[in-house]
Amino acid sequence: MSLETLNYVLALGILAMQIAGAGFLALFFLRGKFPDLEDAGRFLADWGLWIGFLLTLAGAGLTLYYSEVLGFVPCGWCWVQRVFLWPQVVLFALALYKRDRAVADYSIAFSIFGGAAALYQHYLQMGGHSVIPCPASGAGDCAQRFLFEFGYITFPLMAATIFGFLIVLMLFVRRR
Repeated sequence: MSLETLNYVLALGILAMQIAGAGFLALFFLRGKFPDLEDAGRFLADWGLWIGFLLTLAGAGLTLYYSEVLGFVPCGWCWVQRVFLWPQVVLFALALYKRDRAVADYSIAFSIFGGAAALYQHYLQMGGHSVIPCPASGAGDCAQRFLFEFGYITFPLMAATIFGFLIVLMLFVRRR
């Protein structure tokens, strides 16, 4: 598969995740008013840990694939986002093993900080002026776009979407 095709397929997946995440957030707030939506909410609560595990595993794997196989140099803000994504793979794996839903609170906390870093870097890549310097010297340029699909999807926006999706998903897991 060519790099352009991979980027396009990932961008389509992120677009679908954005739409689903918005729908799930609406579902979270409307569940009490529409009893027919309870089954969908229960599904997300029951399978949320598995979905979170697979999502973070795929995200961590793709960041490694792009940097280690394809040779894209991650910048300082990319590393900050990785710091908040990669540990969630282990957290979800342990939560699945122990059947512990309390991991939802930790995932939400990690995702808030990772999402904030991702949105800031997306702002930089969309032409914003640097307020906080790129945290790693000698690494890649934080404002350089390696991927730009549909006129707005960048690598940092992909990360922000994953973090946002995890937050919404963990709201269901917590509520159960």
